[in-house]
Amino acid sequence: MQVFAFHLMPYGDLDMAERAKHKAAWVVLPNRLFDPEKGHALYNRYLDELEYCEQAGFDGLCVNEHHQNAYGLMPSPVVMAAALARRTSRARIAILGNAFCLREHPLTLAEEHAMIDCITEGRLISGFVRGIGAEYYSMGGNPTQSLSRHQEAHELVVRAWTEEGPFAFEGRHYHFEYVNLWPRPYQQPHPPIWCPSQGSTETIEWASHPDRRYVYLQTYSPFASVARYLNMYREVAGRKHGYTAASTQIGWAAPTYVAETDEQAIEEARPHIETFFSKFLNMPMEMHFPPGYLSPSSLKGVLRHKRQLRGGQGPTIEQLIEVGTFLCGSPETVSRRIAEAHRMTGFQNFVAMMQFATLPADLTRKNIELFAEKVMPGVRALDDGNYQGLEAAVAAE
Repeated sequence: MQVFAFHLMPYGDLDMAERAKHKAAWVVLPNRLFDPEKGHALYNRYLDELEYCEQAGFDGLCVNEHHQNAYGLMPSPVVMAAALARRTSRARIAILGNAFCLREHPLTLAEEHAMIDCITEGRLISGFVRGIGAEYYSMGGNPTQSLSRHQEAHELVVRAWTEEGPFAFEGRHYHFEYVNLWPRPYQQPHPPIWCPSQGSTETIEWASHPDRRYVYLQTYSPFASVARYLNMYREVAGRKHGYTAASTQIGWAAPTYVAETDEQAIEEARPHIETFFSKFLNMPMEMHFPPGYLSPSSLKGVLRHKRQLRGGQGPTIEQLIEVGTFLCGSPETVSRRIAEAHRMTGFQNFVAMMQFATLPADLTRKNIELFAEKVMPGVRALDDGNYQGLEAAVAAE
């Protein structure tokens, strides 16, 4: 199995009393609450943490895109990937992801990804995402067009990466008389493409298509949902597309915290993970999934499988651990839970978010060290020999 370290780069110095006056830490949170001097320190601290993850042995380093919020300070993950490109030498750099479809000119991102792929001699992984509803408020986009724009932007970018130019592109959303990418990506035919998602059936069907077979990465979900959607990918590949999906085509991303004992892990992580879900991630449903963003069937499924994370002041750490959204405990506990999850789904890509919300630098570094030294070797050894198979997993649901 491949093991990746993921970073949101949150504004950890957020004034929580001021945050409480607003309905979300997204879009409507006044930018007067951002202190550039603190931002300078945080950005450099977070880059140091990702660089340290390479030293600790992680296979890849992950960044992503969000706009106008305190939850993640990376409106351009390409900037962070570029910073890492020259400061690392071995780990893959995964942009999980970039919302190509939010741009009027997706070729700009295609060019930037190709540049990073060349600089790193082919260490780039490109994540294609639609962006959650809040991004459409931030960028003035129409969420009802998100799926069609996402698919068309993908077609444009992949053709730009792989076809000899110049050629013309005429689509519903994008029109280019000249597509002639300079530079071309280092990896041929193009960098690996991943599709992070919270459970859209349309994304699963699209990503699993035999023309793509992209890695589908399930994020921020109770493990019952993770199992359902990862197994759905395998099932759709077989029933609808006529092939057996490889375990390398699926992955799981989860916030993770390791300490010397279960009790110590819970004590140290509690204020930070509860703040993450109640203050940073929490937003009104219409901001997360605005009308028209998801099909009715996908919306129903996502809401059903995330119901444990909604309501009140947000979930407690005990609730998050119980449903498997948060991996927390001693090295033995975290190792066991990942192995149990792998037995049910067989994912061959695990993405651990080692810092979340207000988790300070000392605890983040300890988390990275304990996970890398005492959890990662066993996790990396998991393969299809540990996987019970799709039929057994589906029967257990």
